[in-house]
Parts: sequence; C-alpha cells; structure tokens
Amino acid sequence: MAGRCLHQFEYEIIMRNSASARRPILRFALLALVLLTVLAACSREEIDDGVPAEELYERAHSALRAKAWPQAIDRYKQLTTRYPFGRHAEQAQLDMAFAQYKARQSEQAITTLDRFIRTYPTHPNVDYAWYLKGLVNYDQAMGFLRRMFPGQVVDRDQTSARQAFMDFQELIRRFPESRYVADARQRMVFLRNVMAEQDVVIGEYYFRRGAYIAAINRARHVIETYPQAPANIEALDLMARSYSRLDMPELAADTRRVIEHNYGDVEFEDDKPGFWGRLWPFD
Repeated sequence: MAGRCLHQFEYEIIMRNSASARRPILRFALLALVLLTVLAACSREEIDDGVPAEELYERAHSALRAKAWPQAIDRYKQLTTRYPFGRHAEQAQLDMAFAQYKARQSEQAITTLDRFIRTYPTHPNVDYAWYLKGLVNYDQAMGFLRRMFPGQVVDRDQTSARQAFMDFQELIRRFPESRYVADARQRMVFLRNVMAEQDVVIGEYYFRRGAYIAAINRARHVIETYPQAPANIEALDLMARSYSRLDMPELAADTRRVIEHNYGDVEFEDDKPGFWGRLWPFD
C-alpha cells in the first residue's frame, strides 16, 4: 500500500513537471504564431493592398534616388510582380538593373538587362540597356584589374573585359546615334589596351621561363589582334629578344628595324609611361 502511494506521488510530481515544461513551449509557439500573422499582414499590406502601379513605382524610385539600393530592388520587384505589363513595369526593369549594378549584384543585373533586351527590343531606352550591360561587365573587369600588378601574375581571366567590349560594340552597331556611343568608344579603347597589355605580361612570363616560341606567338597575337594598342611596341620588343635567345639574329634584327621605323629610338625600361597611363591615352 505504501509502495503504491509512493508511486502515485512520484507520478503526480512527474506530471506537474511535464506540464510546467510544456507551458514555456506553448507560450513560444503562440508568440511565433502571432509574429507570423503580423508579418503576413505586413506583406499583404505592401503587395496586395491595391496600390496603383504609379504609386508603387514612385515608392521604388524614391528609394533609388535615396541610393537605398536593396530597398529599391525589392520595391521594383513588387511592382513588376503585381503589374508585369505597362510602361511602369518596363521602366522598372531598367531602374532595377541599375540598382542591382550599384548594389554589386552583377549577375542579377545582367539577367535583368538580358530579359529587358529580349522582351522589349524596340523600347526607346534599349540602347541604355546595352550600355548598362557593358558597364556592369566593364566594372567587373576593372575590379579584377585594379588588383593586377604587371609582370607578377599571369593567366588572368579576360572574360568580363571581352564581354564588356562586345556589349559596347553591339551598342555602337545597333544605335550609332545613341548618346552613349562616345563613352562606349573610349571604354572600348581602354579595354583593348588592357587586354593587349595582359597578353604582353603573359608573353613576358613565357620569356622568363625560357619558352621563347610561346612568347613570340603571344607577341604576334597582340600585334595582330590589337593593332592600335600601345602595348604593340612592347610586343615587338618581346619578339626581338625571343628571336635573339633562339639564335635567330636576322629575325631579331628585322624586328628591331620595324620598331625603329614605327617608333624611332625607344628606351624600353625607363622611357615609358606608367601602366594605367599606357592603357588610358585620353588625358
């Protein structure tokens, strides 16, 4: 009898402890449910409250003017989701791409711009879409190149630089009268110089490794692919030195004569502008 009472007492203690343990869990679950309900209500208020497209666009554009890029992106997405058609939706895609570009969301910006170009090929601002696409790739290339020191590292990826060059080239081909053409042309010259300079750096790496034929081929590639680039003189010098190392004095002398004919008497070590000065010849 005493044992049965003891067991009953222990059971009542366990049940009371279990109920006490469940109460905080129930309170937490209730709080979570309330929060979810509030968040859902806020979401419905932002997206599903019947706000017209003009007002949604103005909200997004206000965030854009304030340079609140993530907020602007979210608001433009809300606008294009609720109103996928119409002039506000069209302009919202361009504005959103710009906000993504400024927020360093390069891949998302390219996706938005490609969709805009594909969907609205005759839009009056489609030239801006091509230009902005070039800028996105251009800035990707520049962010990469600013970390580059000539001659120290080779095998640099030129994908973004080449893509930016092609984007600007396409802009000029399709819209030769566009207001963005002049800037695009200068950026193309700079990109051409960048890619030529990088190839010379790679050729110099081959030269230091004793791969003289590879160095000659890389130098020839620079001269043939980028005929107006400032790096051409360095490519010719690289060719002449490589021919000398291969014991081909005639070819080395011929290359030196080409340098003298086109550039005069040149000092290759000291009489050269800085790296970025050689790439941007517009100052």
